[in-house]
Amino acid sequence: MKAFTYERATSPAKAAAAAVANPGARFIAGGTNLLDLMKLQIETPTHLIDVNRLDLDTVRETSDGGLRIGALVRNTDLAAHKKVRRDYAVLSRALLSGASGQLRNKATTAGNLLQRTRCPYFYDTTKPCNKRRPGTGCAALAGFNRNMAILGTSADCIATHPSDMAVAMRLLDATVETVAADGSSRAIPIADFHRLPGTTPDIETALAPGELVTAVVLPRPIGGSHVYRKVRDRASYAFAVISVAAIFGKDSNARFAFGGLAHKPWRTEAADAAAAAGANAVADAALAGAKTTEHNRFKTDLVRRTLAQVYAQQEIRA
Repeated sequence: MKAFTYERATSPAKAAAAAVANPGARFIAGGTNLLDLMKLQIETPTHLIDVNRLDLDTVRETSDGGLRIGALVRNTDLAAHKKVRRDYAVLSRALLSGASGQLRNKATTAGNLLQRTRCPYFYDTTKPCNKRRPGTGCAALAGFNRNMAILGTSADCIATHPSDMAVAMRLLDATVETVAADGSSRAIPIADFHRLPGTTPDIETALAPGELVTAVVLPRPIGGSHVYRKVRDRASYAFAVISVAAIFGKDSNARFAFGGLAHKPWRTEAADAAAAAGANAVADAALAGAKTTEHNRFKTDLVRRTLAQVYAQQEIRA
């Protein structure tokens, strides 16, 4: 690990200003992803800005009946929150599907959204990776890419986003609130927060340099039956090969979001519109434009089978 300087932020705006004033700075909260990347020298920040003492660790109801979740709310606390379990059950279930209890106790809401891909070539500094070092190439394209993306890919990157929580947040149409160095704030729809790789896979979000996530806001509950189905290579502590988040409402209406398929949580209006026609129709719509490789083409069948299980699970609950 390379040497770095360190400070504790006293306000969100001052944290953002410190990041702008120190090129190469990184924010640190739980550190469950950043510290691993620093040990491997994939991330080599020259300055760490500790945001743990900021007043961003509460869950509050909004005036329209939704929830504002502070950026520093730990995953364990969010999953166990009474209102989340009652009104946003898909989020609670997604959180409990991710990582171990020990990691959930440290991981934060913002950190979960901002975690970087678990592509093995990204983690192997002896291999080319456009996400780690732009312009060097993508070893995954011709390598063993069983767990890589099949939707929204590019010739420069086929990595997937690893978060379970982000898939549920995308399903719920969350909004990400931020603050900049000048104290200005903005709200970014989560649909626009994560970027597809294109020719710049190293630019992973819509955040500007130094911009700090302060909260994630959920709209008022929409009711219905909530399902989160995660398929992984082992029963615990594994990232999704694919995952499906779904909410089934009245009159055969439903909405779907998918993990393990793209560089960001994947959701399409066409898949939602196909809900009444059943699992295969939803799969056809969600997988439109999929580009598979020899190693990951099984994911298209896995999506269909998982959606069939999601429909069956919903029928049992109904």
